[in-house]
Amino acid sequence: MPTFEQQVWLIVSAIPYGCVASYGDLARLCGHPRSARQVGRIMKNLPDNSTLPWYRVINQQGKLSLSGSQLARQAAALRAEGIIVSDAMKVDMERYRWRP
Repeated sequence: MPTFEQQVWLIVSAIPYGCVASYGDLARLCGHPRSARQVGRIMKNLPDNSTLPWYRVINQQGKLSLSGSQLARQAAALRAEGIIVSDAMKVDMERYRWRP
């Protein structure tokens, strides 16, 4: 049976192009609805060479949670997939949320 961390990775890898999911969404999909912060830690500790679409994971309110160059990198990656990111670094969750 995969560990919680492995479950998170599997679900992140399944988020479709042009969609986003929240940390809480991932926790719920893993069967641990109260573990959004743990998902955040897992995402923060991905190896630099990870090929997972980490940038598709944002907070529950649709806000990009990173800062500095990582924030700009995340916004650029989402925009490259056609996702509208506002000047306030928010994504419309109603429009772009992945609902498996």
